[in-house]
Amino acid sequence: MSLNISILYSILLFFIGIAGILINRKNIIVMLMSIELALLAVNYLFIMMSSQYDDISGQIFGIIILTIAAAESAIGLAILVTVYTIRGTIAVEYLNLMKG
Repeated sequence: MSLNISILYSILLFFIGIAGILINRKNIIVMLMSIELALLAVNYLFIMMSSQYDDISGQIFGIIILTIAAAESAIGLAILVTVYTIRGTIAVEYLNLMKG
């Protein structure tokens, strides 16, 4: 696969993830999935560039990004479970009530 096509796929996936965050403001689970999609797009770009230039550092960054994305998902879902047990809902418009 050509490097230009790989870069185009990565940019497309990243903007789909950003659009998912900006368009969907009501469902917190879809927002978390959109953040994951944007992180995976950056990860894909790092790995493609690493394989193109025969450098291992892009693959190392890819592993670091995957680790951070897994931790973000686990912490985010744990927070959502806690909010659901306390409030009874995980709607985004009610999450600002946690301030006071």
